[in-house]
Amino acid sequence: MDRTLFLLGINHRTTGVAVRERFSLANHCDQEHWAVPCTAAVQESVILSTCNRVEILAAGTEEAPEQTLRAWAGATKTDSAELKSYVYVYKHLDAARHLFSVASSLDSMVLGEPQILGQLKTAYRAAVECKTTGVLLNNLLHRAFFVAKRVRSETAIASSAVSISYAAVELAKRIFGNMSMRKALLVGAGEMSELAARHLLQSGVSEILVANRTNAKAQALAEQFHGCAVTFENLTNCLAEVDIVITSTGSTYPLLNARDINAVLKLRKNRPMFFIDIAVPRDIDPDVNNLDNVYLYDIDDLKDVVEENTATRRDEAIKASAIVEEEVASFARWLSGLDIQPSIVDLISHTETIARKELDKTLKRLGHVSDRERAAMETMVAALVRKLNHAPIMFLKRCGMDGNAAHVSMLRRMYSLDKKACPARKNRNALLYD
Repeated sequence: MDRTLFLLGINHRTTGVAVRERFSLANHCDQEHWAVPCTAAVQESVILSTCNRVEILAAGTEEAPEQTLRAWAGATKTDSAELKSYVYVYKHLDAARHLFSVASSLDSMVLGEPQILGQLKTAYRAAVECKTTGVLLNNLLHRAFFVAKRVRSETAIASSAVSISYAAVELAKRIFGNMSMRKALLVGAGEMSELAARHLLQSGVSEILVANRTNAKAQALAEQFHGCAVTFENLTNCLAEVDIVITSTGSTYPLLNARDINAVLKLRKNRPMFFIDIAVPRDIDPDVNNLDNVYLYDIDDLKDVVEENTATRRDEAIKASAIVEEEVASFARWLSGLDIQPSIVDLISHTETIARKELDKTLKRLGHVSDRERAAMETMVAALVRKLNHAPIMFLKRCGMDGNAAHVSMLRRMYSLDKKACPARKNRNALLYD
């Protein structure tokens, strides 16, 4: 195989939200703005950019990681040297193992959460539309989806499912206690907001408001949960009516700042407000946290809450990790098949060419033969070629699975597949080949 698999990334374990939002590629995953164009070095790529991670899968030459890093920095208008100081790089099977773990939510902040698989599928669809995937990443991504399915069906890692949205509502309950007299505002109408709405209703809030740049989406989500849509232009004005604000938009700049919130607090006569900003980049200016009677949490602040809800899943994570390892081994066997396939094709072509030449010589010596006799001889020769090739092909496959490239090279030399005959040995007792 003429390309190697790489994975470069940052995530919630390695960097804080302030770093992740600077290097986010959420706005660089479409045909017009794709961050990692295909080149001679980077022949395939998939970009996964969420609130908790930014990761790039790449297949190409040994220069691919460095070129991918420069493209990433260029897309985000940042310094590549600084970005490099944060980025982890996985190669070959380690990259596959990490991807399978991500797809199975073993690497998520919320162990077992289902959202990451949907996000990964969306990332893959975008790459397919941009025509940046090939045989290697297509196979790898489909295997990742299969691994995630196995983990969910063969373990209980997703039992009593939790999510970032769930953790956000749990934190609000700790601050306000009884939620029945509280109003909540959701800024954004995506999947995170929908999950938050479900948990808010279960917690007993009295009313849910929804604001979104596309008012139709806000109305659709509000109707689904018997709430009320508010226009995005009226966002600041309606803050005085609510106690809980959960933001999850794709905005590239803060939507709410300290000056706006300070004015809202005066209207509320300084009654406390609770803000959860689960967007990356952040929707709320961090300076809001300096105001009195305001509780502002970003996605990193949810880690403690999440930890409490994942303790019971750790035994299941061990089972899930075993499944990941099985599938990494399966992927390795597939990769070995790619490596040996050219040699198998060459061997078959080589032996069929010899057989055809010898058959033609024989037919010429025999003179006139009937069509039936000719067909019988051709069938016999084809059968002989298949049977004689069976043992060396099985040998190649077994050695390939063990990663023994020397055996593949030896077989190519034995059959002169590269037009290089094996050198004769002076010692007759020596092996007949190197």
